[in-house]
Amino acid sequence: MSNSDIRKWYAGKHVLITGSTGFMGKVMVEKLLRCCPQISTIYLLIRTRNGKDPSQRIQDFINSPIFDKLRDQTNAAELFSKLHRIHGDLCMEDLNLSNHDRKTLEDNVNVVFHMAANVRFDQQLKNALMMNTLGAKRVLDLACNFSKLKSFVHVSTSYCHCEQTTLEEKTYPAPYDPRKMLDFCEWIEEPLLVLLTPHLMKNAPNTYAFTKCLTEHLVTEYSKHLPIAIARPSSVTAAMKEPVSGWVDNLNGPTGILVGAGKGVIRSMHCKAEFEADIIPVDSTINSLIIIGYHLGSQPKTEIQVFNVTCDKNNRISWGDALNIGKKHFYANPFSVCLWYPAGSIKSSYFVHVLAAFFFHVIPAYIVDFFMVLTRNKPFLVKTQKRVKKGLDVLQYYTTRPWYFHNEKMVGLSKSLSQIDQEIFYTYGPKDYDEYILNYILGARKYCIREEPDTLPYARKVLKRLYYLDLVKNIILACLFFWFFGSYITRFLYRCQSFSEFVNFFNGNN
Repeated sequence: MSNSDIRKWYAGKHVLITGSTGFMGKVMVEKLLRCCPQISTIYLLIRTRNGKDPSQRIQDFINSPIFDKLRDQTNAAELFSKLHRIHGDLCMEDLNLSNHDRKTLEDNVNVVFHMAANVRFDQQLKNALMMNTLGAKRVLDLACNFSKLKSFVHVSTSYCHCEQTTLEEKTYPAPYDPRKMLDFCEWIEEPLLVLLTPHLMKNAPNTYAFTKCLTEHLVTEYSKHLPIAIARPSSVTAAMKEPVSGWVDNLNGPTGILVGAGKGVIRSMHCKAEFEADIIPVDSTINSLIIIGYHLGSQPKTEIQVFNVTCDKNNRISWGDALNIGKKHFYANPFSVCLWYPAGSIKSSYFVHVLAAFFFHVIPAYIVDFFMVLTRNKPFLVKTQKRVKKGLDVLQYYTTRPWYFHNEKMVGLSKSLSQIDQEIFYTYGPKDYDEYILNYILGARKYCIREEPDTLPYARKVLKRLYYLDLVKNIILACLFFWFFGSYITRFLYRCQSFSEFVNFFNGNN
């Protein structure tokens, strides 16, 4: 590792990370501390949240399981001492920084990784703009005063220009001037803005994609003053190798589908099975960002650079294959608490999906809640299924369309590195999807659902019972179906007094 050019470049550097307490941010901090131990300082922009101030949150942050490997090192205390908390909030004017913290950042920061964002797809437009677009503007304004800045890496998404059938590694114009949009949302009344949102977003599927598109346009304007690169990850999923295979700590995107299906909550989803899923492990994503920061800072300032951090086009998996592999591993490694037997499937027809969702999502939810009320317990499943439907409606936009992302620049940048840097900061996706999805399921089970491996024997017993219950349910539904429709068929045939009348009825001559 001592021969790593990237490690040498980051030695002595002062790095500012926004969004450091998020899924990707934690992996970024862990990777920099472990593989670039001579880094000088990592500034973490943290706000007060859920009643916890930044001091409490950074302590919780350090205690995260993702840092277990670092805690085992003899120099762990020295490494963690490089983390410096900055009390700031992207939703407040001037980030709500103290004069001392502002001065510290302005005099020292060499590299900025701006990863903070509101990733909820169903967020109100004004809230999404305040966090994703105005928040980025405030960080950019701050960075303009950094006297030693070498690189500013803005993390966007590959799905921010959904009107493009093919996304190249270049900038695209936004449908509106982002500054004017911010001004507009500042003075307009909230109820009116809600009504106008569908018209304002045009081809964007949700407020997240729309605000990320506006933000890219804004970032491009600042490239005249700052050394900036835009990184566009696709669907970021569980870690492939580092720091732990399968590590994931949230239920966003594919992880939410995975857990929902495994618990029997999601039994139908509108999806084109033959379309490819562009997923990229979080460790490969973070390695790409670190490489981009190094590349940008080790050369003279140029025009803005754009990199699509996506899966290798020759090594992708279809949604259908991913589902089949996932089912196999779910049956071998089930959850201890399931609402029903995980036997769902994807539907290429939207009508068939709606029909299946009605019978397997809606009706069971009302039946379960009915019995909950009878037993004087709090009903919950109808509310849960409404949230599931809302989430599926958003995600199904991405699973029913083909996506083509060019990533030649990112691949070329990775290949231009030395052999040792290619090994340490690998950017490729899973080579064995069977193994990766297995680790993904085990990781979600352990880190998201908090079920340790020793609960698997009990979970398998639960799954077996649910299987027989599901079998009984299917038999009952089949009997009810034939009884209900059979009575109508019998009445219909009884009314036809002759075969000729039966034929005439269907010929329209009755």
